[in-house]
Amino acid sequence: MSHPVHYRITAADPAAHLFSIEMTVRRPAADGQVFRLPRWIPGSYLLRDFSRHLGPLSARSAHGPVTLTALDNHSWQAAPCHGPLTLSYTAYAFDLSVRGAYLDRERGFFNPTSLCLEAVGQSGQSHGLRVDAPAPGTVSGDWRLAGTLPADGAAPFGFGDFVADSYDTLIDHPFELGHFDVVPFRACNTDYEIVVSGRHRGDLDRLARDVARICEWQIRLFGEPAPFHRYQFQLFVGKDVYGGLEHRDSTALMASRDDLPVHGDDTLSDGYLDLLGLFSHEHFHAWNVKRIKPAAFTPYDLSQAALTSLLWAFEGVTSYYDDLTLVRSGVVPVERYLAQLARTLTAVQRGSGRHKQTLAESSLDAWTKYYQQNENSPNAIVSYYQKGALAALALDLKIRQDSHGARSLDDVMRALWRRWRDTGAGIGETEWERIAQQATGLDLGAFFDQAIRSTADLPLQALLQDAGVTVAWRAAQSGADKGGAPLPTASDTPPRAVIGVRSAADPAGIRLTHVLDGGAAQAAGLSAGDVLVAIDGLRASDLERQLARHRPGDSVRLHAFRRDELLAFDVIVQAAPADTCWLAPQDTPLWLSPAA
Repeated sequence: MSHPVHYRITAADPAAHLFSIEMTVRRPAADGQVFRLPRWIPGSYLLRDFSRHLGPLSARSAHGPVTLTALDNHSWQAAPCHGPLTLSYTAYAFDLSVRGAYLDRERGFFNPTSLCLEAVGQSGQSHGLRVDAPAPGTVSGDWRLAGTLPADGAAPFGFGDFVADSYDTLIDHPFELGHFDVVPFRACNTDYEIVVSGRHRGDLDRLARDVARICEWQIRLFGEPAPFHRYQFQLFVGKDVYGGLEHRDSTALMASRDDLPVHGDDTLSDGYLDLLGLFSHEHFHAWNVKRIKPAAFTPYDLSQAALTSLLWAFEGVTSYYDDLTLVRSGVVPVERYLAQLARTLTAVQRGSGRHKQTLAESSLDAWTKYYQQNENSPNAIVSYYQKGALAALALDLKIRQDSHGARSLDDVMRALWRRWRDTGAGIGETEWERIAQQATGLDLGAFFDQAIRSTADLPLQALLQDAGVTVAWRAAQSGADKGGAPLPTASDTPPRAVIGVRSAADPAGIRLTHVLDGGAAQAAGLSAGDVLVAIDGLRASDLERQLARHRPGDSVRLHAFRRDELLAFDVIVQAAPADTCWLAPQDTPLWLSPAA
């Protein structure tokens, strides 16, 4: 064994969703080697305790079995022994997400954070990894393997041996197993691959062309060369899936197969626009959070929550640049970008939590509030992704306005990048703001106090107006209206009737998923979880359609089950609020041009 720590991973039983893992430590600690599995994965701020998926662990040395003692729910200590020391265990893998591990007869995927125990005290040494091909007949056809961990003799997209210079490097490289298409391209002299798994009939050549433009623009924003020699997008397409997780030279993505572009159709669907935004977001993270990162993440402590008030600057700023990249690179037109921006404005406006939680608090509380949302979340929290993106927009416009166009948020990002290249150090809790002010030569203290540390609404109306974009608000025309467009025609249609809830279908009627602050339903005493069974004496089947027969001020009699009790409520219907945004440019806004 050439590496101090080595793993062998096998898709042992795809039908039972089981990987088997054999881990060998050449020279275990003399007082008993400690092993532990991460409790969370960088980029997803929730303690997930991946150890709950591990099967029984056993250990052996050349002299026979070695006793393992559990220290807590994610770490174990081996009895003192002479090496090499080998652990054997299985991992249940049926998490269809970008965060964990998945295995069935059709596909496999894993993040090493879910499968590879850390040998405590030996994390800085080289780690070897062997990934074995599944046994013939256990999976559909012949599988391949995708990933960017350097191969130690393995053929491209082949199973075999890989090497990492540390445990931290090892766990930052996901692997895709199975059948997939590979589309290579180059951007700024850097090799890229899009690996697409899942059944589809998408136009991958068009996807690669568009993603290449995204990558080129972002590389040039920070300055060539890119901080990696090769980058891989691992995209699984299916039904009702969505997500992305960044890594240092790759990203794992999930999206609807219907979001892929269609051969022979050059239109830009909303789904494809969202997919391009996802690619853009995760690629931007290669700079912003994988390298430039909070001091709380330097180094990562994956045994406990790493708290920082700066997630708005890493997820929110990245969320601003993901769509901004699309328009500045010429992939999408200005009007589509502004429609996307209006939808973000709408989403933030519709949550009363924005007046109860600051962006700094939203960042700090991500572990307990954002990633563990409940029926009251729209009333209690604000998204550091969405409001963070709007704060980044406001900051960009503020810098441009106060510097008379001489500086922008781009200058801040480049200053942060230069600092990382020079020092490799994390950003302290107050340091991001200081660097922004140094890079622009502006006093931005009052802006940060309002945008980051208060619950006041952002000054976007005036800033956008100054940038040549008029912000307009109207009532939503339906529950599916997310904003982005004006009313189709001038209309004297009476105001839409609402009761201030979000709902979902239920076998018994209509289940209230959220009851919103200040709404008629809350005032009448309805609660999230109630199941409406009758509206004015008629079976509850379509809340929006049934309320459309009423006018604001009408009283509506609702019957609902709360658990097993039938309750009656008299609800005074309200007019839909003007919380739906659309944006009207006076001309092409300068900050959206490629030369901005």
